[in-house]
Amino acid sequence: MGLLVIDWVFDYDKAKGGVNMSGLKEQVIQMIQSFPEDATLDDIMAELYFNLQVDAGLRELDEGKGIPHEEVEIRLAKWLTR
Repeated sequence: MGLLVIDWVFDYDKAKGGVNMSGLKEQVIQMIQSFPEDATLDDIMAELYFNLQVDAGLRELDEGKGIPHEEVEIRLAKWLTR
C-alpha cells in the first residue's frame, strides 16, 4: 500500500508556541479512520511524520525563515554544476 496523503496539518497555536493538543487528538483519530482496513502501523507512522514535517515547514515560512525562489535556483545551480 502506498502512502495515503491526508489534507490537514496540525493546529499550531502560535500564542502557546506549540500544537493545540485537544485538536491534535481528534485530527489523528480522523486520519487513522480514513485509512483503509489493511493499513499498517508503518503507514500510519509515515503519514504522521509527513504531516509533522509539512507543518514544521509551514511554520518556518510563517516565521519568515523560508528561502526565496531565486536563492534556491542559485543554490541548486551551484550544486548541480559540481
